[in-house]
Amino acid sequence: MPRPFFRDIVSILVKCDVRIRDVVAAIDRSAIGIAFVVDEDGKLTATLTDGDVRRAMLAGVSFDESVERLLDFKRTSAYPKPVTCPASATDAELLAAMHDAAVDHMPLLDRAGRVVDVALLRDMLKESASPVRAVVMAGGYGLRLRPLTDDTPKPMLPIGDKPLLERTIGQLRQAGITEVAISTHYRHDKILAHFGSGADFGVKLNYVQEPQPLGTAGALGLMGRPERTTLVINGDILTTVDFRAMTDFHRVHRADLTVAVRLYEMKVPYGVVDCDAERITGLREKPDYRFFVNAGIYLIEPSAWNFISSGERLDMTQMIERLIASDGSVVSFPVREYWLDVGQPDDYERAQRDMAAGRIKG
Repeated sequence: MPRPFFRDIVSILVKCDVRIRDVVAAIDRSAIGIAFVVDEDGKLTATLTDGDVRRAMLAGVSFDESVERLLDFKRTSAYPKPVTCPASATDAELLAAMHDAAVDHMPLLDRAGRVVDVALLRDMLKESASPVRAVVMAGGYGLRLRPLTDDTPKPMLPIGDKPLLERTIGQLRQAGITEVAISTHYRHDKILAHFGSGADFGVKLNYVQEPQPLGTAGALGLMGRPERTTLVINGDILTTVDFRAMTDFHRVHRADLTVAVRLYEMKVPYGVVDCDAERITGLREKPDYRFFVNAGIYLIEPSAWNFISSGERLDMTQMIERLIASDGSVVSFPVREYWLDVGQPDDYERAQRDMAAGRIKG
């Protein structure tokens, strides 16, 4: 019986003359986080992962640039050349090779050097659940969305035909995350009545009720130190971010804490004057500014709980500053998928329009 590896290889093969945008499309089509660059004869020349793309984003590389720009980054990485196995390799040989190279994907080549299949570590190990648990922060008052939140907690407001929080939990479940805690405060009863134990939604739910708002990191202090990595997401975030990709990125970088970040662009409608005291040093006409902002999604290792005191009010930014000050490893994961903070009326209305227009899956 053939091994159940990825069979639609053609969909993830790209030529070296395409744009990075085409590579991203191939990665998304496959849903396994990788694409293969091949030459005119179909021989493998490079592998490009979702992580490679996101690292290029952090360096300011545009998706409209040639894939050669992305390959330049790859050549300076830990794996400048593809790590491969012959198609005839046994399962034991594949597992050993993936372990030695610390990779999750192994392209399988025929004798001519063409990709005929790809082995996935998660399939080889028959992983059924994520090694990550999740916490959704759903305790806010949603004051900016009144009167919609007069009697309804913000995460329970409908986006399309279901509450935002239900969409978030469904996305976590699709990523294999089945153990979810919800931090609540305002109208805890509404959330509990809708979700109960979580069994109807394919997850096991626990609830942590804050006696008073403690901030994102402070609420984590009420839960005790976990035994495994924890994904934390704000309850007012509507996104299609790939949680598996974020987890892989976090693991590859051996981070204590990974922060999802979103590219924010701002055009100043005036000429900007640079000054040194009263002396003008330069002029810039209506400049564009591009920078990354906190997207409200985090992956946190258990060791980070050393920086949280039970009952202490602590924002996530403060916890991150404590980690950095102690030489902890804090990395950024750029979000390239749909992302929207629905905490304000205009953004909430935009979410409804985007859902109706089919811009959001699910």
